[in-house]
Amino acid sequence: MSATLGALVRDQLVTPVIPAVRRVAEALAATPGAVGILFYGSNLRTGATEGVLDFYVLTAGAPERGIWPTVSYREFDEAGETLRAKIATMRLSTFARAADAGTLDTTIWTRFVQPCALVWSRDDATTARIAEAIAAAARSAARFAAALGPETGTPRDYWRALFRQTYAAEFRVEKGGREDQIIGFDPDRYNRLLPLAWAADGIAVTAEGQALRPALPPARRAAVLRAWRLRRRAGKPINIARLMRAAFTFDGAARYGAWKIERHTGIAVPLSPWAERHPILAAPGVLWRVWRARQAA
Repeated sequence: MSATLGALVRDQLVTPVIPAVRRVAEALAATPGAVGILFYGSNLRTGATEGVLDFYVLTAGAPERGIWPTVSYREFDEAGETLRAKIATMRLSTFARAADAGTLDTTIWTRFVQPCALVWSRDDATTARIAEAIAAAARSAARFAAALGPETGTPRDYWRALFRQTYAAEFRVEKGGREDQIIGFDPDRYNRLLPLAWAADGIAVTAEGQALRPALPPARRAAVLRAWRLRRRAGKPINIARLMRAAFTFDGAARYGAWKIERHTGIAVPLSPWAERHPILAAPGVLWRVWRARQAA
């Protein structure tokens, strides 16, 4: 078993991926300025190619101004099979700062405390920088979990509390219990990760049977909770702005959005030709129908 957070992160970044995913990553490596490509999401966990493959393309250079990442959608032919890929592109420096909770955005550390694979990297130094950023994401997530979770509990209790809060803050459309699916795929990983991340963040922990008790001093707990309240208030505006930008970023944005909603809620969203041409104008009506359907269920 890995004895440190850094060792655990490095081990997991070399998680094997299927050849089709690696070939898509090699194609994405041609992105101007690309230095590293991360693959994550449900397809990493299952090894399947159905649905949409999720990639982050990290690039060199100074931090962006304005909303990030840039999101695009591409299709690749793989031995007669169409592979669909959603590609988020951002500077590695921005990614590292967001992973370390240096911004009000929660999406980077929330997503990359979950499993991911580094499927392409420019060089060893870049690999080390990306591993440091992923470790920072784990520390950020664990710190907020210590403050948002119970006084004492199992690792699952803390992760469930964290994911429920971040889903609510991010305006994400998810089925109830989604956090249990994420944790349940590899509970041993999350059991190991939490105390290692706490230790790396300077949070002492004591074990009480199978339960853990993080020693978060009152002043630090108050500071973490203040930081969380800022992120909770900013979460929905940030993500709504990001969704609006994404609607103009790639062709098929409306179809992708409808597929994503149905995948996570089970609610089919029929799209008229007008809605496909005007995803932003159609969005309020779509979200209203989804909300009504969820209330009825």
